[in-house]
Amino acid sequence: MTRNMKGSGIKGVLFDFDGTLTHPGALDFPAIKRLMGCPLEQPILEYIETCRDPRKSELIKILEEKEDLAAEASRPNYGAEECLITLKEKGISLGILTRNSLNSVKKALRQFNIITISDFDTVLTRDSSLPKPDPDGIFRAAKLMGLLSQDLLVVGDFRFDIIAGDAAGCRTVLLTNGGVSVMLPGDPVPDFRISRLEQLIDLI
Repeated sequence: MTRNMKGSGIKGVLFDFDGTLTHPGALDFPAIKRLMGCPLEQPILEYIETCRDPRKSELIKILEEKEDLAAEASRPNYGAEECLITLKEKGISLGILTRNSLNSVKKALRQFNIITISDFDTVLTRDSSLPKPDPDGIFRAAKLMGLLSQDLLVVGDFRFDIIAGDAAGCRTVLLTNGGVSVMLPGDPVPDFRISRLEQLIDLI
């Protein structure tokens, strides 16, 4: 936290959603994987893609049902709304890039007290871009926000956020939520690590 990006040309911040803007834990990924029969080491979306109908359709239904329940139970992460409001006041464009569905993001944002979906310049989900760690969503978001990818700061709580951001040429911030690092050997190193979203304000 000794460095910052003031004067670095950051014009927009692209946030992950679940576990980043929302309080972590609403989605129990290990439990969902067990229900699906998905190997614990394999990401859910990638596992679903290996299946054929009707199994694939059944798994998508399970995931969407669990996401809906999690969205209704979700709450803003500590300092999330204050962080977003301050960034908007600074003239920073805001975006969301998530592996969740658009429907679940909309439902979860209804649990926020001040921030609404209209506060974001773009919201990209698995319905509108290739899922992270593919950088496709970052390039799409940058275009929709009228920016270059290098103008964006990517913030997330999982290694896929950092991998995607690095591949798109963005600076990256890993939000640890006070826990241990989720990065693996060989992963790109995040430019910054923070434990709470309020710390992001001091970086920009």
